Amino acid sequence: MVNVSDKLARASKSLILNEPFYGLFLVGLNKVMRNDIPTAGVSKNGIGIQLSINPEFFAGLPDKHQIGLLKHELLHVSFGHMIMRDLYPNHKLFNIAADLEINQYIDEDYLPEGGLKLDSFPELNLPEKAGTKVYYNLLEQACEDGNCPGLESILQQMDGDSPYDHPTWEEFEDLSEADKKLVQKQVEHQLKETADQTEKRRGSVPGELADILQRLRTLEPASFDWKGYLKRFVGNSTLTYTKKLRRKFNKRYSGNPGLKIKFKNNILVGVDTSGSVSNSELVEFMNELAHMSKTGHEITVAQCDTQINSVEKFNPRKDWDIKGRGGTSFQPVVDLFNEKRGLYTALIYLTDGEAYTPDNCPSNTLWVHSSKCNINEELPGQKIQIN
Repeated sequence: MVNVSDKLARASKSLILNEPFYGLFLVGLNKVMRNDIPTAGVSKNGIGIQLSINPEFFAGLPDKHQIGLLKHELLHVSFGHMIMRDLYPNHKLFNIAADLEINQYIDEDYLPEGGLKLDSFPELNLPEKAGTKVYYNLLEQACEDGNCPGLESILQQMDGDSPYDHPTWEEFEDLSEADKKLVQKQVEHQLKETADQTEKRRGSVPGELADILQRLRTLEPASFDWKGYLKRFVGNSTLTYTKKLRRKFNKRYSGNPGLKIKFKNNILVGVDTSGSVSNSELVEFMNELAHMSKTGHEITVAQCDTQINSVEKFNPRKDWDIKGRGGTSFQPVVDLFNEKRGLYTALIYLTDGEAYTPDNCPSNTLWVHSSKCNINEELPGQKIQIN
């Protein structure tokens, strides 16, 4: 296998310097080398994505074309083409339409040889920046009319091994709609995180993605007024912590210099990741967690099936790596809360409710049931359901 790590690192560095959003997006993606694909493509990585690259093909490209190829694949990810293709009956036409949309955002000098452009089909007089759906419809009409020899020639080349085929997208076609939605949510998290990192570096988000990112930064509506609900639920139960400040002692003021006392709630949120919880329910849980995190409380998430699989502070900008999918037991999270009562002020559990009632469940427990289940009335504490 050709060692392309140096070339890939150099291309990534060039993107970070010249187009920081795409460079940072590339750095955050898992990348694998594969000899079973003709060029490169977005492929499935569990309930997520990765960038697959044919090392010999990549190594043989000029430096500019390597950068153009990487940006090409990143644009496909950003526009969600690998998930959308299954909505269109003619996959070959969709592949061409998707390439026509994104290649307009790549400088022609960086576009690898054979890259499709609007003027690849001069007979069609395709409009600029019209979107994949528009190009698909125009290409479909051209096929019916038989008035575009260039299009017919490319379609004949698409035998599964051409640069226009996108064979790795087939990996997404067998996913259920719920799984596709979860992949989409993971990509959206990566896009938002990359946009935030770019802006922190005083870079700008690409204009072609501005509308997408504006939409993504608007959360799905919460099922509850979490700020008001948590205020009533948690009440005045707070934890204190001190923060050291760089201040010298001043005789005019009493107390400890250089110390600042703050009050906050640290809420333990158990997330049911058992096999009975569907991916669409997990998407609901992620959305509610994102809204909880905006209330000013500190949120610690414990993923649990029959055992606790991870405990970490919730970060709405971080991709969610689902851990579990076995049986269901609420007991491990309840035990964790009881063992560390001085650390957590309340317990919330996001679940489908399908498990036995845990022992020694604290009175300040809130059971948040998914929209697709029946409320388990046997659970102690308060019970609510996502709309």
